[in-house]
Amino acid sequence: MIASVDFSEWMDYNAAQTAREVRPLLLDALTAAGPGAGRQAVDLGCGLGRESDALLRAGWRVHAVDFAPNTEENLHATTREQDRERLTVEVRSFADLAGLPDADLVYAGFSIPYIPRDVFDRLIGVVRTAVRPGGLFAANLLGVNDGYRAEHGEEFTFLDEDEVRSLLFPGWDLVRLDIEDYDGRAYSGPHHWHLFHLVARRP
Repeated sequence: MIASVDFSEWMDYNAAQTAREVRPLLLDALTAAGPGAGRQAVDLGCGLGRESDALLRAGWRVHAVDFAPNTEENLHATTREQDRERLTVEVRSFADLAGLPDADLVYAGFSIPYIPRDVFDRLIGVVRTAVRPGGLFAANLLGVNDGYRAEHGEEFTFLDEDEVRSLLFPGWDLVRLDIEDYDGRAYSGPHHWHLFHLVARRP
């Protein structure tokens, strides 16, 4: 959910994701979560639906959320027909998201940092409420050294390590926290990344 990108640009980004692999963070979360077996997952910022499809194939029921107007079309193109009875789609911005279904896994892959901090904090509260005891939250988050901060400091949410470790989910168990701080590339070109790859379990 990138605040400064209009629908057409975001849809172009999603269209460019057709050949990429499922994100490693989701695979790690699936390993930590155990079998899907009809349990409920949420995919926040589902985009093209690559991770929603992986969740469905692993046996989960999936509630997929994204603000792009062609979200449902994307998911029906990406997922298998036999899995769609376990898929629900919500086309809504994070700013307008009032609640989520109770879930054993909430996944947010490169989506929730791209909103203002007040919206982010409210969304984290929604996630805390939705994750069942013993359930997982997995997210890619932006750190304070990220290159987007110079241009999007008020539009996006940038976190320091203490916030990620203790403030977002106090009392939750860290299953994984990997930190990256490096020069690389983004969809738009060269970029300095400062990333937190988080998997946390609700007690």
